[in-house]
Amino acid sequence: MSDIRQESFWTNLVKKIAAIIFKSVGLKNQAASHHQHVVPHDQGWAIKGEGNSRYTEIFDRQSAAIERATEIAENYKADVIIHGKDGTIRDRRSYR
Repeated sequence: MSDIRQESFWTNLVKKIAAIIFKSVGLKNQAASHHQHVVPHDQGWAIKGEGNSRYTEIFDRQSAAIERATEIAENYKADVIIHGKDGTIRDRRSYR
């Protein structure tokens, strides 16, 4: 248990309170990620940036989506997360 008289106790408490407040108003306390997800789509396969609600691009073939997601990930030094037809992650490739 932390000692209330220690400065670190108060620093940690303020950090926890700030994180709760930021989360409650929809702010993130982490830097934005540029990871690219290749996901199943009604029209084939799509690329979706991590945390984004919209698709970046839609493709007929998964291989074409992976190729384009790789270009984006290399540019941002990010990862490509490849999902299977059922939506589960089947592979992850890092370009950091």
